[in-house]
Amino acid sequence: MSVDITQPAQMKGSPIVILVEPQMAENIGTTARAMANFGLTRMRLVSPRDGWPNARAYPAASGANRILDEAELFATLDEAIADLTFTYAATARPHDQVKPVVGPREAVGALVPKVAAGEAVGVVFGRERNGLLAGEVALANAILTYPVNPAFSSLNLAQAVLVLGYEWFSQAHDAALPRIVEERSEPASKAQMLALFETLERELDRVEFFRPPEKREGMVINLRNIFQRMDPTRQDVATLHGVITSIAEGAKGPARGGTFTAEGAEALRNFLADSTRGLTGGTAPVRGISRLIRRNPTEAERALWDVMTKDRRFAGRGFKRAVPIGPHVADLVSFPLRVVVDFEPHTQGDEAAERRTEKRRWLAERGYRIIVMEARTVEADPAAALDVLEKELATG
Repeated sequence: MSVDITQPAQMKGSPIVILVEPQMAENIGTTARAMANFGLTRMRLVSPRDGWPNARAYPAASGANRILDEAELFATLDEAIADLTFTYAATARPHDQVKPVVGPREAVGALVPKVAAGEAVGVVFGRERNGLLAGEVALANAILTYPVNPAFSSLNLAQAVLVLGYEWFSQAHDAALPRIVEERSEPASKAQMLALFETLERELDRVEFFRPPEKREGMVINLRNIFQRMDPTRQDVATLHGVITSIAEGAKGPARGGTFTAEGAEALRNFLADSTRGLTGGTAPVRGISRLIRRNPTEAERALWDVMTKDRRFAGRGFKRAVPIGPHVADLVSFPLRVVVDFEPHTQGDEAAERRTEKRRWLAERGYRIIVMEARTVEADPAAALDVLEKELATG
């Protein structure tokens, strides 16, 4: 059973679309489709070249069958417009006739009240090849033309009707959109937003996003304002919360989004030292290794960095974590101070110990002061370890 897609516009009426000697049935079909899109429901045909009805028009109409079924056939244009009170002749050529010339918006603006008052009005379109003849234009009250590129002003039949239809539907039906997305969730409460901010800021702290520490407050304010400007719904906030948590926690299983446990992070360093020379003067891709290490700090690195970024004594000293220096990766480095903090791990194999010694020697030869800190000591009391580091820097 076919669906009548023109039916909702039937009640309001519309101008009649009159096609003079259309040459191809397919063009009549595509014109019917354009009419149905925008609520133009009545078609009249004047001597179509291939006769009427014509089965080839229906596939091109894409379901606008009712317009084709009810299309009226006339032998002449005189007969087709005999019962109408007002017509436009759609043409791109001036024809040297003294008539009002209007665009589609102005034309439809005049047609809407006439149709509403019950008048029978129409718009006449000419042949695909050469449009309307001068005598046919003379029968119209005014000329309808389109604001198009003067260097390429020709429209095909369905396109010309489509532009008219768009203006008709916009004005006669108050530009009503066929679908309006309904709000499916209530606006987010401030409690929801605060919970989102707490989660986001906690995870950004964990990955050391807020650097330098003295700019943290301003960065937090900016982030919160970004989300507030979004005017999110409860569902939006729930989705964002889930996204942040998923990124932070990673996939379930061994990888967990690339974030290892503290033991795993230390094992990673020993593995890299044992299996590559990337930490001690070799050929491994050092920048990639530094990013991997930065994402997976040991407990000592995490603890010392946490207290360091919150201590004003270290603000402006330029310390960075897991940064490549030549072929090596420094645990902590301050380039302005030319100081490297190197953590002595809990356990390490002979090969790893040798590589670490080579790294320290290489850095010292290039003017870096090496401060070695025991991982166990830092983990036991990070604040005390930071005081020790401060004293070391003061004696340097």
